[in-house]
Amino acid sequence: MRKLLTSLFLLAASHLAAQDPIFSQFYAMPLQLNPGFAGSAYAPRVGLIYRDQWTGFNNAYRTYAVSYEQNLDALNSGIGFQLTGDNAGNGIYKTNRFSGVYAYRLNITDALNIRLGVEAGMHQTSLDWEKLLFPDQLDPIDGPVFGSGELTPDITSRTRFDVSAGMLMLGERWYGGFALKHLNTPNEGILLINDNLSRGLPLLYNLHGGIDFVVKPGNKQREASFWSPNFLFVAQGPYKQLNLGAYGSFGSFYGGLWFRHTFRNSDAAILLAGFRQGMLKIGLSYDFTVSGLAANAGGTYELSVGIQLKSNHRKYDLNDCLRMFQ
Repeated sequence: MRKLLTSLFLLAASHLAAQDPIFSQFYAMPLQLNPGFAGSAYAPRVGLIYRDQWTGFNNAYRTYAVSYEQNLDALNSGIGFQLTGDNAGNGIYKTNRFSGVYAYRLNITDALNIRLGVEAGMHQTSLDWEKLLFPDQLDPIDGPVFGSGELTPDITSRTRFDVSAGMLMLGERWYGGFALKHLNTPNEGILLINDNLSRGLPLLYNLHGGIDFVVKPGNKQREASFWSPNFLFVAQGPYKQLNLGAYGSFGSFYGGLWFRHTFRNSDAAILLAGFRQGMLKIGLSYDFTVSGLAANAGGTYELSVGIQLKSNHRKYDLNDCLRMFQ
């Protein structure tokens, strides 16, 4: 019965406009948040993240992403790339996205710059029809049986070009920006494309910002201690969410607490813990579901790994560059 319900849910979802995955540890994947972040660290960095959403639903949604970015100081620019994969229903419905990112830096003052970013890439969606279970495959006595009267669609995979853009303002201790994704509203539908009725991926926009309050400055021997209240607002089609909370770092250890509200109901409380040592940063977060799904859905885990590569750049002190994103 659980597999049947999963199949029916995914079939219904394939008729609707898709939604982008939103990471609870959004600071760990800044390119996914806003292409304007490309190269903002003034040193090459690598990010990896894995999200297991609603663990009570037996591999309902699993999402991973990897990114790389670096600063091109001579060109007042930053470049990067990212790969994101989304696996729904244990492989029944998959989405893979690969994109390149470019950002140009406008230096307003020594303590303020504006970054204009653009992202372009390919998005692929695929449906594993053989893993679906339909009502006509259920026997009242024997349960699931082989064979179904449902016809396999002519097309079960689709790839489309996608474009996004964003603007980011970086101060000495604060940041703020917005991003617009899927400017060309690419059509990622699978089942209804045979009837030319699919709708394009809806435009996503987000607003984000925060500020650092230094508790104890860092140096070459120790990490800085600070706390950073921040927010993230995301809207895509009828879906809206607001994350409010704070991130804090105390030497080599850091943590955070956020609350996510979807405007229809309270969604989750997010608890974060992690540590950093040298170039390596590892974080683990857990979303405590507080909506009506809490009894069955369970929570959501996220594991992130960040690597800040060494750089010969001497003009900037990395302790002054929004440590939450470092």
